[in-house]
Amino acid sequence: MRLSVIDAGSNTVRLVVADTKDGVPLPVHTAKWKLRLSEQVGTGGALGEAATEQLVQSVARAARTAARWGAPRPLAFATAVVRNAPDRAEVLAAVRDRAEVGLRVLPGELEAELTFLAVRRWMGWRAGPLALFDIGGGTLEVAFGRGRTPDFAISLPLGARRLTDDFLAHTDPPAPADILALRREVRHQLRDAGARIRWEHPHTAVGTSRTFQQLARLCGAAPGRHGPFVQREVARGALRSAIDRLGALPAGERGELPGISAPRARQSLAGAIVGHTAMKLSGLKTLAVCPWALREGILLRYLEDGPEWWGDSFTG
Repeated sequence: MRLSVIDAGSNTVRLVVADTKDGVPLPVHTAKWKLRLSEQVGTGGALGEAATEQLVQSVARAARTAARWGAPRPLAFATAVVRNAPDRAEVLAAVRDRAEVGLRVLPGELEAELTFLAVRRWMGWRAGPLALFDIGGGTLEVAFGRGRTPDFAISLPLGARRLTDDFLAHTDPPAPADILALRREVRHQLRDAGARIRWEHPHTAVGTSRTFQQLARLCGAAPGRHGPFVQREVARGALRSAIDRLGALPAGERGELPGISAPRARQSLAGAIVGHTAMKLSGLKTLAVCPWALREGILLRYLEDGPEWWGDSFTG
């Protein structure tokens, strides 16, 4: 069976076309379209007509690409930037009517559950009790569990883009006082989730998302060209040093560092602070970096629970 997933995030629309023989999603084609929706959000978080039109056009191109690769109607979803928009209903209707794609909205806790499923399948049962951290543009997802699904899952307003806009947009490079204020906010938001992870004492802790992949590379992990099966980790001490390194540079120069892409350079410092604080409050010295995340979790859940799950699980 060939399936496709369209992921409408804060920075890009991503497409994954995968073959699913034996219940394992193996990608045959990937593509992305830059949107930068987060930079176009208006007062109160509304997307507005211009950003909505860009989203419609990108989703339509992704759907046409999926069809050319022989995939049926894509599983299309949007995360925090659309979920939190006050004009969400209008945005979803525009995508449905003009791109002819039913774009679903995922609650943050469900994002955490699906990502946990993907990580569990990638890491295997030998990973034991498993803790997950997923840094997105708008939110941070945290989960812990011993089985296929997490025992608890939470979504916090600690996305790297959101925090950059709220705390680090005044000067470039940011002032020490602004970095300190950001660290205090992250500690406050993560206090309870970190205490829960510390109490559960996971056997394995995992970070997923492009943010963790890039930070791991900055901290010395193997580059992406070595493939997904190379073991990658990020150490808390190395991440603390990376915060100092990133904080001393203007955003334009961070993109010259190993692993840090130009589009994510501006929010890389906030991502590093979130990752380091999560590890510290949870009592973790290292995190394994997993290449599977939310998109793979959706494919796996669809394969394991059937099409009815996709039809009944989301709002919007």
